[in-house]
Amino acid sequence: MNNRKTVYITEAAIIASIYTVLVLIFNLTSFGPVQCRIAEALTILPYFTPAAIPGVTLGCLLSGILVPGTHILDIIFGSSATLIAALLSYRLRRNKFLVPIPPIIVNALVLPWIFRFAYGNAQPITLNMLTVGGGELIAAGIFGMILLFALDKVKNVVFRGNKY
Repeated sequence: MNNRKTVYITEAAIIASIYTVLVLIFNLTSFGPVQCRIAEALTILPYFTPAAIPGVTLGCLLSGILVPGTHILDIIFGSSATLIAALLSYRLRRNKFLVPIPPIIVNALVLPWIFRFAYGNAQPITLNMLTVGGGELIAAGIFGMILLFALDKVKNVVFRGNKY
């Protein structure tokens, strides 16, 4: 395996691990119609590396699998929403201020339907869109941007191997 592939796989694995650990540590705020999943701050990482796309997706998938009571629809469609958001964030990487927007919008649009059909949540979809969107705004929009600006200062050290 060449160095570029090794770096890519290693970065993706590290990102997936960190995402999963953050969800497990902050389990009480990571699930449900009113949530602020701290791990979603990592959704800005496609700005730095395409390895973040499978990284955050696998982290979301593993989190769903490891947390008891997570419905299979949540695991499948929640992870799919994370994948779509990561791909869109990567496409918007030329403007760092746009990077957190896809996770906020995609999760606000997708997760309320998961809550309805997987968990039988009777709250209005629009209300759940607002609560999920608000949590994502805090996690990806605020914490994610703080992380982005902090990592941007050291990106040449942290993300050395990324000439994709």
